[in-house]
Amino acid sequence: MIEIITGIIAGSVSGLGMGGGTILILVLSNFLGIEQHIAQATNLVFFIPTAISAIIINFRQKLINLKLSLFIILSGIIGTIIGSEIAINLNAPNLKKYFGIFLLIISLNEIYWMIKEYILSKKTHNN
Repeated sequence: MIEIITGIIAGSVSGLGMGGGTILILVLSNFLGIEQHIAQATNLVFFIPTAISAIIINFRQKLINLKLSLFIILSGIIGTIIGSEIAINLNAPNLKKYFGIFLLIISLNEIYWMIKEYILSKKTHNN
């Protein structure tokens, strides 16, 4: 049952454009006891159909900048090859630790931008 709930939540978050993989990897590795390398590889397989679904919906809405997308895709392929090589050569505890640090940095960045946006909205409303 936890697998179904995890899939629905991760898919919903992916549809919102926030990367459901973070939730998927967290649940697979911490709650289902799956090794970090397998959890991350499973996330990559999960990503393919969810990304295709999101691309179709956003393409129909004309929300995709094709020129920018091509540049990002090519750069992403290079980064994927580099990142995969690094991940394969790390042991599971280190990979898990680095993934946690990555999530912490992303969280702090999001909190920073939320606070900044809140402060700006207060200034706008006060004027």
